[in-house]
Amino acid sequence: MKEFEPFEYPQANYIAGVDEVGRGPLVGAVVTAAVILDPDNPIEGLTDSKKLTDKKREALFDEIKAKALSWSLGRCEASEIDQLNILQATMVAMQRAVAGLDVKPDYVLVDGNRTPEFGVTAQAVVKGDLRVAEISAASILAKVTRDREMAELDVQFPAYGFAKHKGYPTKAHFEALAEHGPISEHRRSFKPVKRALGIE
Repeated sequence: MKEFEPFEYPQANYIAGVDEVGRGPLVGAVVTAAVILDPDNPIEGLTDSKKLTDKKREALFDEIKAKALSWSLGRCEASEIDQLNILQATMVAMQRAVAGLDVKPDYVLVDGNRTPEFGVTAQAVVKGDLRVAEISAASILAKVTRDREMAELDVQFPAYGFAKHKGYPTKAHFEALAEHGPISEHRRSFKPVKRALGIE
């Protein structure tokens, strides 16, 4: 694990790492993952999912699912994001991921600067996906899952370019929104979508 920056791990039997993908996009769910790694079954090459190639992420995705003591995905759909706001929806999705673990963690490490209530001790770790292997593994599961969903959405709605921009607010996405209008998976509380709907 030499690629990780120093981090002092808490004393705990089962540490879950949690991360999210998809706070910024205009379309689709925010996806989270929780992972408890097996110290006797290490995984080489874990790092921030954004620093990996698609091919390497896909390979690690399968390896994490095969080797982790427990893993779980959580999500909040676009409609929930519109009801709650993106920050609250992300927290709920993280809670769902941890609740879905079949091994109960006694400590949770969350990427970023805040944590929701998990019912166990939790700590926010800034740049956690570069410092904590469990968070890195969670970031990979969440990103591959969401990217695959965007590829599926791209097949259904090829005019929007979802496979390329993954729903993020790019020039191509804005142009497609202006030309074709939002689809049901667009987040109606986000300004560019409101603008396309004429309700800003």
